[in-house]
Amino acid sequence: MNNSYTDILREGLWTNNPGLVQLLGLCPLLAISGTVVNALGLGIATIATLVLSNSLVSLLREHVRPEIRIPVYVLIIASVVTMIELVMNAWFHGLYLVLGIFIPLIVTNCAIIGRAEAFASRNTVPRAALDGLAMGVGFTGVLVAIGALREVVGQGSLFDNAHLLFGEWGRDLRIELFPQEYGFLLAVLPPGAFMAMGLLIALKNLIDARTERRHVASPIAEPQPASS
Repeated sequence: MNNSYTDILREGLWTNNPGLVQLLGLCPLLAISGTVVNALGLGIATIATLVLSNSLVSLLREHVRPEIRIPVYVLIIASVVTMIELVMNAWFHGLYLVLGIFIPLIVTNCAIIGRAEAFASRNTVPRAALDGLAMGVGFTGVLVAIGALREVVGQGSLFDNAHLLFGEWGRDLRIELFPQEYGFLLAVLPPGAFMAMGLLIALKNLIDARTERRHVASPIAEPQPASS
């Protein structure tokens, strides 16, 4: 039985979030999330890859032999990532240089090939596209949250170098909370990424546990007898 569109959104955004639950794609998630802008740039590229690759896999699923489905999926994903890489190089060259190797490495993201195999190859194009969008937004949300936490604690700012993504007017988006020399250096180093990731996972587990306890403790309404 197919999940409803609401279930697909809930799965990608929260209950089966690729960053917090599946723990897939951790290499770019931890390596490039030093600032909000870097995280958002890679997140948008990942969303586009998931939506396009899921849609193409779903569209071609009945024309691909089972024996060669994985190589075909990888070829589709690699083609989509190459297209996105060329677009970023042309229109967002500064951000493209900052993200570097992590743009082509989207091809190796286990979350993308996993959704192609587990969902897109078994569902219609609209459902596959929505699943890609939900998973991509969920992954991007984790990226941006980690980037914001690390940037604030480590540099005392938000949206630093926003012009790389939004153009020259993005320079006005930078928010300085305190001087950079008072920042916590560990936050911008690799260990800071693991610490931020752990905090987010712990927060999600805490919210889920409280929600479950509230659901269990809530009284179940008994059916009222019909009035004569």
